[in-house]
Amino acid sequence: MIVAIDGPAGSGKSTIARRAADAVRFGYLDSGMLYRGISKAVLESGRNAEDSAVVLEIASRCRFEMAGEKLRMNGKPLEEIHTDRIDLWSAVHSQIVEVRKIVNAQLREIVAEADFIVMGRDIGTVVFPDAALKIYLDASIEARTERRHRQERQGSSVQDPEQVRRSIEERDDIDRSKPFGRLEQAPDALYIDTSDLTIDQVCDRVVREILTTINQAGV
Repeated sequence: MIVAIDGPAGSGKSTIARRAADAVRFGYLDSGMLYRGISKAVLESGRNAEDSAVVLEIASRCRFEMAGEKLRMNGKPLEEIHTDRIDLWSAVHSQIVEVRKIVNAQLREIVAEADFIVMGRDIGTVVFPDAALKIYLDASIEARTERRHRQERQGSSVQDPEQVRRSIEERDDIDRSKPFGRLEQAPDALYIDTSDLTIDQVCDRVVREILTTINQAGV
């Protein structure tokens, strides 16, 4: 069974998807980690990160797999991918149609033999259009900015709230204008506005929807 969770940056996808997966004992997979892994490989290669042919060549040699609950790339743990630099480049590299096709194919391979919650921006529309349950999480730009700024204060980023807001808005523009795999709500997705809800409230709603879907399917 596949549960697809999509939504813009800062809508709570990662936290909710991970908690819900733990609650229902599903695997958890963040499609963004694959794009970040590819961008990390490109940057570490020392080659031209702006050259689509270079990015595609490197992406074609990146092999992803789950080892327990951890995602690995080319046999090694996928680490140190949550940096401002990788965030910037992954947004750029993920616009390359052939790179998205490579990532989508590997996402489908990873989840082929188990129940998964898969999170991203085009999971319910492109990657798993036949997912048993599709959820689109959203929130106001104010709520998303506050959440992302609070999250970044706990890490190494030193952006002020206005910079964080501009970064989110720029990412939204990129995600919504991709020629393939753009951010959009699937027609049959459940829409949840998380702006004024706690993490627990959203997680409880998502878990209830998953359990209802399982019961209806007779699994």
